[in-house]
Amino acid sequence: MNPPPWTVSHWFNTQAPVTLEGLRGRAVLAVAFQMLCPGCVSQGLPQAQRARATFREDDLVIVGLHTVFEHHEAQGSAAALEAFLHEYRVTFPVGIDAQENGSPVTMRAYGMRGTPTTLLYDRAGQLRLHQFGHVEDMAFGASIVAAMSSEAPLSADGNAITGVCGPDGCE
Repeated sequence: MNPPPWTVSHWFNTQAPVTLEGLRGRAVLAVAFQMLCPGCVSQGLPQAQRARATFREDDLVIVGLHTVFEHHEAQGSAAALEAFLHEYRVTFPVGIDAQENGSPVTMRAYGMRGTPTTLLYDRAGQLRLHQFGHVEDMAFGASIVAAMSSEAPLSADGNAITGVCGPDGCE
C-alpha cells in the first residue's frame, strides 16, 4: 500500500514541487516540524541536517514538512518560515503543509500526534518508520541504512541499476 501524498501549499529550497512518486528509487527522510517547537529546533531538524551531511543525496533525500497546528499567527506565514530556514541554515527542500479547516492536511492524513514526527520511506516508496518525538541516533542510522538497502536503486527511467557495488555506492 502506498503512503498518502504530501499536500503542500508552498515549497522552499527547491525549483519544483517535491513528491514521493518523483523520489522513487531513493530513500526519503521527511521531518514534520514547527519552527516554534522546541523539540523540532533542538532535535528533529539538527538530526535531519546530520543525516544530510552523512548520506549521499543520490541515496537519501531529506525533506522538511512545516506542519503548523498551533500558534498560526506567529508561525503561519511563508516569510517567517523563510527567515527561520535561513537562520537555521536549513538547505534541504521544505514544504508548508496545506491547511484545511485550521489543521495541516498531510499531518492529518498520516495521523501524526505532533511535532517533530519522522517519516522514513524506502527506495520503493514504502513508509518504513513513522515516529513521533526523538529517534535515537544509532537506531535512526540503522533504519536509514535499511531503507536505503531495501531495493536496488532505480535509474531516472525507472529501471534497476545493475553493476558492481562497493562501500562508495554502485557503478
